[in-house]
Amino acid sequence: MSIPTLESIPTPPPSSSSSPKNPLHPALAVTNIKNHIPIVLELENFQFGTWVELFKIHARSHKVLHHIIPQAPGMETTTPATDDEKELWTTLDATVLQWIYSTISSDLLATIIEPDSTTMEA
Repeated sequence: MSIPTLESIPTPPPSSSSSPKNPLHPALAVTNIKNHIPIVLELENFQFGTWVELFKIHARSHKVLHHIIPQAPGMETTTPATDDEKELWTTLDATVLQWIYSTISSDLLATIIEPDSTTMEA
């Protein structure tokens, strides 16, 4: 009896379910931002620096830092070209905006919230 080798084991063709067209973006997997940023930013507290640093780390680790920090001149990312890219950008921006709104006090939220704003505007 021979021992099977990798070459002798048939490999099934890749299925569409194993490699989706649009894999889940890491930012969309966050279910509770307060697990990652336990500080509530308030108008009159001295934890702004800590909140900002935690937020930047979280955004960087979830590949959405460009939604809160503008790129340096000449380093800008390309504008979303396709409808799918535009939809993903809009969804990610709304997600990051929700993270901000969920980690600030009601008083601060009332100060910064604007209809149809983007994360960069908040």
